[in-house]
Amino acid sequence: MTILVTGGLGFIGSHTVVALIEEGFKVVIADNLSNSSLEVLSSLEDITKENIPFHEIDIADEKVVISLFEEYDFNGVIHFAGYKAVGESVSEPIKYYRNNLLTTLTLADVCKKYGVTKFIFSSSATVYGDNNVPFDETMQLLPTTNPYGETKAICERILTDLANANTDFEVALLRYFNPIGAHPSAVIGELPKGIPNNLMPYITQVAKGNLKELQIFGDDYPTQDGTGVRDYIHVMDLAEGHVAALKNITTGVHIYNLGTGQGTSVLEIVKTFESVNNIKIPYKIVDRRSGDIAFSYADVSKAKKELNWSAKRNLENMCRDSWNFIQAL
Repeated sequence: MTILVTGGLGFIGSHTVVALIEEGFKVVIADNLSNSSLEVLSSLEDITKENIPFHEIDIADEKVVISLFEEYDFNGVIHFAGYKAVGESVSEPIKYYRNNLLTTLTLADVCKKYGVTKFIFSSSATVYGDNNVPFDETMQLLPTTNPYGETKAICERILTDLANANTDFEVALLRYFNPIGAHPSAVIGELPKGIPNNLMPYITQVAKGNLKELQIFGDDYPTQDGTGVRDYIHVMDLAEGHVAALKNITTGVHIYNLGTGQGTSVLEIVKTFESVNNIKIPYKIVDRRSGDIAFSYADVSKAKKELNWSAKRNLENMCRDSWNFIQAL
């Protein structure tokens, strides 16, 4: 099977490409390099020992997407291409609505035209908003805490309507929690452009000495230590979750949480990173960040039951692999 992976040079996309190739899939990557680097492609080829076709295109551009579907006989798509920073989405909502909706609309439309019915969508736990934890897939969506979550919820509705109108479509909506870690080779990992928006790359940049201290956004949440609690999952577990979804997908719409089912606070992550890697992380408490909630962790029983998938790597693995990647740069 040949799978189109949009945003395939990004953090989650690149690790999923590795997992797909390891399971015998052929992969074509499309990425506009807005938050990734072409160097990742050569790293992927080093890991997989494969020549991976790559196209630097914008998935919102229908003409170039059609050209791609004319060139390859795709059996399915995994759609990662989208902006993903919660805080930035609050300050630049139009940027997020335009990019995240147009890429999904364009890709879904072209898939319909070319009869590509397997569609795996990169969604997010942010669609749950401030629901009671643990979040499960039957909950009403409350993504109004930030525009990023709204874009994911709207894309889920678009793909659900598409599948309802076209009964041969097989759609998996994968709601991620908080991916961290890196490939065990330390060749690929998370390296965002500019100042990191996510916790682990911020920690690793402080550990490296590139940033003075970690900013922790709020210590007055109703959690065990006042800092936000999230469900952190190793990126390779997340990547393997995509392969499981692709292998087990059937007609209709299927929603899965991909997380560990365990909540960990920001300070607990910092302490684990310090302990595992024997390095001190200076930090400063600052005001809460707009759009953040106190608790976010998953009920992962559905993915385990229907996909025979569950996270295998622990918090120590995540912290060690993240730091090993940064040290190897």
